[in-house]
Amino acid sequence: MTVQPQALQPEIAATPEFTFKVAARDGAARTGAISMPRGVIRTPAFMPVGTAATVKGMYPEQVRALGADVVLGNTYHLMLRPGAERVAKLGGLHKFMNWPHPILTDSGGFQVMSLANLRKLTEEGVTFRSHIDGSKHVLTPERSVEIQNLLGSDIVMQLDECVALPCEEKVAEKAMRLSLRWAERCKTAFGDHPGRALFGIVQGGDVPHLRVESARELAAMDLKGYAVGGLAVGEPQDVMLAMIETVEPHLPQEKPRYLMGVGTPDDIVKSVARGIDMFDCVMPTRAGRHGQIFTRFGRMNLKNAKHAEDPRPIDEQSSCPAANSWSRAYLHHLVKAEEMLGKMLLTWVNLAYYQDLMAGLRSAIAAGRLDDFIAETREGWERGEPA
Repeated sequence: MTVQPQALQPEIAATPEFTFKVAARDGAARTGAISMPRGVIRTPAFMPVGTAATVKGMYPEQVRALGADVVLGNTYHLMLRPGAERVAKLGGLHKFMNWPHPILTDSGGFQVMSLANLRKLTEEGVTFRSHIDGSKHVLTPERSVEIQNLLGSDIVMQLDECVALPCEEKVAEKAMRLSLRWAERCKTAFGDHPGRALFGIVQGGDVPHLRVESARELAAMDLKGYAVGGLAVGEPQDVMLAMIETVEPHLPQEKPRYLMGVGTPDDIVKSVARGIDMFDCVMPTRAGRHGQIFTRFGRMNLKNAKHAEDPRPIDEQSSCPAANSWSRAYLHHLVKAEEMLGKMLLTWVNLAYYQDLMAGLRSAIAAGRLDDFIAETREGWERGEPA
């Protein structure tokens, strides 16, 4: 079974150069499109995470049919296995994973800081040992860009230093300034590729004046897009939202904005209202593999015994077969039995919901009713299912 793909707006087409156009605004929120040779990314956009060249539990055509215009790949994981040079030799990441549409690759910096063993950070870059086999690697700004170029990424992220929150201001400042210097080196290494883009990453922890300085310095580099990094790392939601509000006025209005690693549906709707255009997060796929699903009625845990004899589908109004064609009792059984099909179906449910949410946000912004849409969506989550 497959889902009928969401139709692209007829006036939007792929372009030989990387472009971003805002079609409508509602307060700070925008809807528009990023166009490039491999396709169009409708914004606000959610990018399913394909860490190791696959969105776990999903076929590429399923991901596309749900409405995803772009997926994310990870430099750290792909450089370790199967290796960027091998992927390039085999025709690039798009061909390797059978995804001919846009791909954004992150720089590997976050994973180096969080996963790698025995890492050593210097001005030149990061030396670390693989979490897979202990082999030694060096990741510099230039090498990060080289790996992403070998993969054939459409949107390349700068290498940055991401610190855990909370942290001392001096720690956040040091990482922010190093990230700015690395951004300059990444820009030089990337060069001029009209059909592709290099994005800078705003850092600065939870310190407003550091975030402002980072955003202004990156904006002066005239990159094709800008990400807000170093959030969704355990800080309260109000801190994340405050940092978005602090940064947004200092980022170019004509460039796309990407909030890295975020997040829950609630995080997304609140961040869209504050001017964010792009998101990625492992949450919908990871939660699905562990029996958790996101729906218009809120979050559900299919492990719960109350689902064991429930003949209803997850949501009979959903266009996703995984949500409308199998009973909750069957899905509960698959989860309890740890069957692979259960992980696949619930991942499908979650990614469908996330893409439906993004489509709703885009339509609401275009119609000038974003506040109403968010209120209705949140009311559905809080009310839950009808008795």
